[in-house]
Amino acid sequence: MENQQDRPTAWGLFFIFARIGLTSFGGGLSGWFMREFVDRRQLISRDEFLNGLALSQALPGVNVKNLAIWIGYRVCGRWGAVAGFFGTIAPSAIFIILLATVFASLTKFTLTEMLLEGAGAAAIGLSLSMGFIACRHLPRKLFPLGLAAATFVSIGILHWSLVYTVIVGGAVGFAHSYFSEGA
Repeated sequence: MENQQDRPTAWGLFFIFARIGLTSFGGGLSGWFMREFVDRRQLISRDEFLNGLALSQALPGVNVKNLAIWIGYRVCGRWGAVAGFFGTIAPSAIFIILLATVFASLTKFTLTEMLLEGAGAAAIGLSLSMGFIACRHLPRKLFPLGLAAATFVSIGILHWSLVYTVIVGGAVGFAHSYFSEGA
C-alpha cells in the first residue's frame, strides 16, 4: 500500500473517477476501478476491492456508483465518498446528454447501430472479465463455490428475483461465516 502522503485528496479522487467514468464503457468501470486503485496506485488491497464490489452489488442503486462511493470513503473518508459519487456520475452524465443529442440525429445511419452494437459487446466482455477475476479470488472451499453457483443458477437460469436471491444468499453466507468462525 502507498503511504499516507501519496494518497490523493478528495479533489484528486474526483478527477481520477471522472477520468475513468469518461473513458470506460458500461460494465467495465469496476474493472478500471480495480486496475486504478488496486493494481496501479495500490490504495486498497484486492481483497478489500472484492469485498467492496460484493457490497456495492448487494446494495440498491447503480453498482458502479456504490463502488465509487465505497472506494472514495476507504481512500479519503467522507469527502472521498462524495468525490467518488460526483466524479463517477456528473462528468459522464453531461457527456452522455451531449452524445445522446448527436446520436439522435444519426440514428438513420446503419453505422450508428453498428457502433452501438460494438460498444454493447465490449461492455458485456468487460463485465464477464470482472466476473472471472472475482471468481478466481473466491476461497477454494466447497461452501463459497456452492453459494456462488447457487446464486448463478437462481438468477441466471431460473430467473428468480435478484432482491430475494441477494437477501437469502447474503443471510446464508453470513450465517455460515458466523457459525464456522466459532462466534
